[in-house]
Amino acid sequence: MIHEKLLNPGSIAVVGGSNHLGKPGGKLIKNLTDHRFAGRLFVVNPREKEVQGFPAVASVEDLPEVDLAILAIPAVACPPAMEVLARDKNTRAFIVISAGFSEMGDEGKRLEEQMVRIADGVEGTLIGPNCIGIMNPVHTSVFTTPIPPLWPQGCDFISGSGATAVFIMEAGIPKGLRFSSVWSVGNSAQTGVEDVLAYMDESFDPERSSRVKLLYLETIRNPDKLLAHAASLIRKGCRIAAIKAGSSSAGSRAASSHTGALVSSDAAVEALFRKAGIVRCYGREELVTVANVFLCKELKGPRMAIITHAGGPGVMLTDALEDGGLKIPVIEDSPAKTALKAKLFPGSSVENPIDFLATGTADQLKSIIDACEKDFQVDGMAVIFGSNGLVPVREVYHLLAEKTGECTKPIYPILPSVIDVKEEVTQFLSLGHVNFPDEVLLGRALTKIMNTPAPSDRSIFLEGVDVAGIRRIIDQAEPGYQPPAVIHKLFSAAGIPAVKELVVTTSEEALTAARDIGFPLVMKVVGPVHKTDVGGVVLNVRNEESVAKEFSHLMRIEGATAVLLAQMAFGTELFIGAKYEPTFGHVILCGLGGIYVEVMKDFTSGLAPLTPDEAFSMVRNLRSYNILKGYRGKSGVDIRKFVKIIVALSSLLRFATEIKELDINPLLGNNATILAVDARIRIEK
Repeated sequence: MIHEKLLNPGSIAVVGGSNHLGKPGGKLIKNLTDHRFAGRLFVVNPREKEVQGFPAVASVEDLPEVDLAILAIPAVACPPAMEVLARDKNTRAFIVISAGFSEMGDEGKRLEEQMVRIADGVEGTLIGPNCIGIMNPVHTSVFTTPIPPLWPQGCDFISGSGATAVFIMEAGIPKGLRFSSVWSVGNSAQTGVEDVLAYMDESFDPERSSRVKLLYLETIRNPDKLLAHAASLIRKGCRIAAIKAGSSSAGSRAASSHTGALVSSDAAVEALFRKAGIVRCYGREELVTVANVFLCKELKGPRMAIITHAGGPGVMLTDALEDGGLKIPVIEDSPAKTALKAKLFPGSSVENPIDFLATGTADQLKSIIDACEKDFQVDGMAVIFGSNGLVPVREVYHLLAEKTGECTKPIYPILPSVIDVKEEVTQFLSLGHVNFPDEVLLGRALTKIMNTPAPSDRSIFLEGVDVAGIRRIIDQAEPGYQPPAVIHKLFSAAGIPAVKELVVTTSEEALTAARDIGFPLVMKVVGPVHKTDVGGVVLNVRNEESVAKEFSHLMRIEGATAVLLAQMAFGTELFIGAKYEPTFGHVILCGLGGIYVEVMKDFTSGLAPLTPDEAFSMVRNLRSYNILKGYRGKSGVDIRKFVKIIVALSSLLRFATEIKELDINPLLGNNATILAVDARIRIEK
């Protein structure tokens, strides 16, 4: 819960305020006064009578009632001070910038828990500890710099790391990135990134609230909360980009399935962000670039015009955009194209990129932009214009600022001469515009945004899924890896098509099963986990003599308990897997099957339950998608059926959380059928 007194306090007490600007308590007071906090400001310092012009009291007991307390005192002193403030001074908002809490061990964690109990006991809000504070238009309660001008339609920025928040602001401000509020939640003892985002969702005002949210997370404590409120905000017209740090593992985990080896917490984060519609970034510059794209008008389609007076940057931007799936269409011949070319210097190109040479003028740029806005079939414009060292650029930048406001199509200014014409760039930014000094970063940001799907529908698709049957099977199953009979029952209940197969323990049973299934057959050892590693799979068994021979061979493998005979299917090898990640739920993977899932690492992830649109997005984003569609006269697989199986599996898992790992590898698919051929399911209860 975010208390109103945190956002709009009439009074603030800095506990640990100082005359020394090199101390957090000193810089806090200076920042509050320099940025015109309009309320009453109190200072607690037992060794000073006056701090930066404000009378100081010796202890919190000597304070009057105060709305917000900012604590910059030793960790051990924080809970007692909060207790007095909450009980006697009607304080309901607390920012604890002090360190020395859970990041230091059990004793620090105990102190944190005490502070949370105090804040919760008065229905108050605790930010921190171990944070830099927060900034909004009412108060700049931070001990760091820079403090950017706060603009209502800038970005709301929520960070789990104070230092990272500072570095991201440092990276963004010189490029025109503007902020509405900045939240550093530190250890998130009571209030984390998800909680602040939830408040922004629940209090969203379409007339006044910022529509751009930036997140930096090191932990995701409540994925469901993050998903629900991020998706809700995006549906309300907001745009969200986030960095999730700390997702890599030091090495490969020992795992007994392909999925277990492939799924990491990072795959879960990827799936969560995709489901929510969050644009995922991996570094400060990327986040800043995506945020500045968000502050521009929205790109409604994939067709970009590149307007440049320098060939190289135009080529690099073209590569970056087309690599990500955007289009740089050739400008079709037309009277408008002919008229435009007549206005440019000889040697200019109007093909796209539109190159109007190093000596291009503001009037020529105006003609190009007008043609792209009114006549050419493009959805947005990237304008590259730096200093050529010959003529002033101020007139060009003034025109660019004017057209950026006038045009209905977005214009992305690429002004790379940040040293030679620094004053002109600064003037351009001061008008409320942004700059993308690196064209490749812009290209990658645009493609990342365009390729991020909208938030998914959270409905569970149950067509053909027997929920009661799934629960009966799971309830009756023994823990551990499941025998083929149980797997077949689960797939049947979920509507997942599978090859016909039977498990036998004698040669006579094998012959009877072979006659029942029909030739050709596949025979597999039952017992060892990785069958191919021990020679436990025999393909294309075509007669009864071979059945008897291969049964004898397979039963001699160490660990063999039986032999499975299965219908021989044909087609492209596909893979679907799932793993249960604590707090996230089931992460589902899909890709090419067989050994390729491990060798090529070409898979995508989603978070159960999946909608058909989500599943199709997963398939479409595979590098091997063209193989699945068919190529060079070779038939592909039925994508619609593949998507349907992925959705059915996700619905199965929604009602069977006891399934901790699942592999279907391979499914064999062609343009008529897709059948699960080999599967492994591990249940824990």
